[in-house]
Amino acid sequence: MLQKKKRLVIPIMTHPGIELCGSTVLKAVTDGQAHADAILALNDKFPADAVTAIMDLTVEAEAFGAEIKFSENEIPNVIGRLVSNADEVAALEIPSLDKGRIREYLKANSLVASHIKDKKIFGGCIGPFSLAGRLFDLSELMMAMYIEPETVTMLLDKCTTFITEYLKAMKETGINGVILAEPAAGLVSNDDCLQYSAIYVRKIVNSVQDKRFSIVLHNCGNTGHCTEAMLQSGASALHFGNKADMVKALETCPADLPVMGNIDPVGIMRQASPEQVYASVSELLDKTSSYGNFILSTGCDVPPRTPFENIKAFYQALSDYNEKN
Repeated sequence: MLQKKKRLVIPIMTHPGIELCGSTVLKAVTDGQAHADAILALNDKFPADAVTAIMDLTVEAEAFGAEIKFSENEIPNVIGRLVSNADEVAALEIPSLDKGRIREYLKANSLVASHIKDKKIFGGCIGPFSLAGRLFDLSELMMAMYIEPETVTMLLDKCTTFITEYLKAMKETGINGVILAEPAAGLVSNDDCLQYSAIYVRKIVNSVQDKRFSIVLHNCGNTGHCTEAMLQSGASALHFGNKADMVKALETCPADLPVMGNIDPVGIMRQASPEQVYASVSELLDKTSSYGNFILSTGCDVPPRTPFENIKAFYQALSDYNEKN
């Protein structure tokens, strides 16, 4: 990437592939074959430089025992709290990889890895702080950080252990890395992000990341205030949401660290016109033109029912930029 003038593109995008297959979100998040079919269909239609799995931030919480609400064509949601005090956290078992839908997600990764050989494949997984927030309730977790921090760290330790084992299994499927989503960590200060997120992400990085398997740390809650903490994670790339100033993020990050982002997946990709999508992508590419480590992406997972004309405009803006440069 650093040696090429061509700007690369890796959007976090799977849901449009579900629609290409005539399937449903419910089918894709519960059936590894349907999930893989969606990734492969989208890969056949659009020229991304890597493919990504669905960013489903309920899979790991479900494995722990959280209740999940499913809808036919909307992403799943966690319902209620699984644990609410130190005793319940202490009694919480770290689940096996046979729980919930974990095996279906590993199946999807394996199927895609068996078909795509010419580009990188990234799975998806929630980060430790965000997972803890789904199990404990995020607002309650943020209060507990100050009144019972030992409960929070105990829960984070269990979340980190589980995520590490999950990513080891994911690595064995043959994919090349994972988008590790820590959106909740962007809601706290840089110091707290470091103490309750980045340190635990680093433990995961130290256990699974190598030359063949990369961790891309995604934090769409970061407005720029906790980029320094993200850098301390040791992740091989950082991914920013649309709330961040991409130029400031690039100024903060080392020039040899891939930095990805950050077209608004809802306000631009789903809700804007193709002309507005084209203009937004073009503007971002122009602003970041002097940074060789920038990779064009969306700020988060592109949602269901995103117009295909908007996706085409996204790629057309990139193509036109690369032709001119």
